[in-house]
Parts: sequence; C-alpha cells; structure tokens
Amino acid sequence: MSSLSGCVGFSPERARLESTFNGTFQTLGSVLDINPAIMIIDNQTLVSVALSVDGVNVWKTFSPGEGLVLDLRGNHGIAANYTVDLNTQFYVNGAAGAGTDSFRISILYAR
Repeated sequence: MSSLSGCVGFSPERARLESTFNGTFQTLGSVLDINPAIMIIDNQTLVSVALSVDGVNVWKTFSPGEGLVLDLRGNHGIAANYTVDLNTQFYVNGAAGAGTDSFRISILYAR
C-alpha cells in the first residue's frame, strides 16, 4: 500500500483502575494527541463513574457496566471535522471500590 490516506489508526487505550478511585476527579490517561473519529467509553467497574473534560464539571455519569460509542463522523452536521479537540484531558470520578476492573476509553482515528 503506497499511502496511509483513509486508513484507521488505533490510539492507546486510556484506563483507570477502580481500586485507584478516591472520590475526586483523576486524569484518565494522557491528553489527546489525535482527533478521534470513534470513541468507545466503557465503565467496567462495580461503581458509578463521572466523566469530565475539565476536572470540575460532569459531562456524563456512567452506571456500573455501562458503555457508550461516540461516532463523531456519522452525524457531523456542518463542521468539516466533528471531533474532540487536541490536548483534551479526560477525568473520572468514582468512589473507591473493591473491584479490580477499570473505566476505559478506546479511540479510533483517521490517518
């Protein structure tokens, strides 16, 4: 293949273990260095987890076992690229749990 245009890229998964929750907002992986096309947000823990992009305000609270797929290209409206800004940092807030599962964000992007 001579070009990567139109190929999918896989960003490293962002995760935080339930056992590290402490009832305050904590970073979830590193800041975005790519623009996501699809994000899979998955609460694999036994506790409710709040997701934030500023470490203060809750964007959505995920119940235990709840997941969400955001297709940022399927309904882009008038924007040339409907995506999440570069350098966005995700934060999670959950009560300390006894479980060993984690809250995860998996990202696909266009190359």
